[in-house]
Amino acid sequence: MQKQRYERPVIKQLNTGITNKFGAQSGFTPVTHIDGVAVKDLLREYGSPLFVFSERTLRQTYRDAYAAFNTRYPNVQFAWSYKTNYLNAICNVFHQEGSWAEVVSGFEYQKALRNGVPGDKILFNGPDKTEADLLMAMEHLSPIHIDHLDELYTLIELSNKTGKRPKVAIRVNMDTGVQPIWDRFGFNYESGQAWDAISKILHTDKMDLVGLHCHIGTYMLTSHAYHTAAHKLSDLALGIKKQFGQLIQYIDLGGGFASKNTLKGAYHSGLDVAPSFHEYAEHISSALLNAGFKTEELPLLMLETGRALVDDAGSLLGTVIANKRLSDGRRATILDFGVNLLFTSFWYEHTISPAQDCSQYGEEAVLYGPLCMNIDVLRENVKLPPLNRGDQVVVQRIGAYNLTQWMQFITLRPKVVLIDMEGKVHLIRKDETLDYLLDRELVPDHLKQFEL
Repeated sequence: MQKQRYERPVIKQLNTGITNKFGAQSGFTPVTHIDGVAVKDLLREYGSPLFVFSERTLRQTYRDAYAAFNTRYPNVQFAWSYKTNYLNAICNVFHQEGSWAEVVSGFEYQKALRNGVPGDKILFNGPDKTEADLLMAMEHLSPIHIDHLDELYTLIELSNKTGKRPKVAIRVNMDTGVQPIWDRFGFNYESGQAWDAISKILHTDKMDLVGLHCHIGTYMLTSHAYHTAAHKLSDLALGIKKQFGQLIQYIDLGGGFASKNTLKGAYHSGLDVAPSFHEYAEHISSALLNAGFKTEELPLLMLETGRALVDDAGSLLGTVIANKRLSDGRRATILDFGVNLLFTSFWYEHTISPAQDCSQYGEEAVLYGPLCMNIDVLRENVKLPPLNRGDQVVVQRIGAYNLTQWMQFITLRPKVVLIDMEGKVHLIRKDETLDYLLDRELVPDHLKQFEL
């Protein structure tokens, strides 16, 4: 007879009748499979921890988002945000679905080119574009989104030197009623900076102004703010038509759409408060359609959505290393991944579930990673069934930013796999090794020998 696991006795309030202020009695549902593939099989073959992406979820989320806009506005184009997740396999799923690329550095720009994205379908954002970056973008006919006057003047100089006319847009920041205002990037609408930049571009006649761009914030829970942004960019576009007789080809509303994750300190779950794609689309399309454009002159609507398209598709699998009791009596569970891999745990209350059958009685616990640093806290307070050494867990909705902001710190970065539409598992990034790290290091000759 197998020995039963010990479970610490707990006192648990049971609710009868309707839900009261303490909530309803809840149990725990383990996550044992992802797209039909057993979590234990994945960890057995590829090791722990492990990042897993669902191609089915990636494609379905993209199609749902595109349909929400395409049914409301006649001319829509998505551009995949490389900084959100620039693994080639992930990017190419979105490119196969029809998405362009949106990049914020020369490194990301070259990555998009190597993935096969045509230069004229790469939107180049960001405040740090070197002269070499700008020349590369000019050579490939990419729309360059100007962030500041120094960049504008550099483009004029490069145009004079090369005789080429770069395709440009300007980034506009504005008050959309949401605080704080994201005014670090681009030219301000209310102060007249944006119109001043537009006038400089059109009067110097050294470049082609093809678009207007904004990115009003991140994890935006107020969908109406996009109505305000679309209205103000439309006002600029109509002003350009009136004063200069020039049509703006596209209006780019950026990204910032919220995923279903729950922000730290939030009273409600992200599942309850995050707007749907339909809500964002309704506010944006209504602002553009009612702005005063002639039907045949409606600009292309560009969107650079990242987080909301990829978060749901990613999971992080891991294993319990140990348990201990803190001095205040709380249970502390230590996992084999930390904030080095799950960077978004600094701002999300991630959903973490057991990967095997478990007790239906939970206990408040702190979840720590394996790093030797006190800030390696994955969840400061979470109710989970007792987890024992060797048990496995699944962290859901981790597809955005974790694989572009992860750190090689104390532990090496693990494998990443993709489950395709047929349920086949593909390795899309190898795990790091010591040789991989040492290959980048150089040791001066006088430091190669020592005696202890």
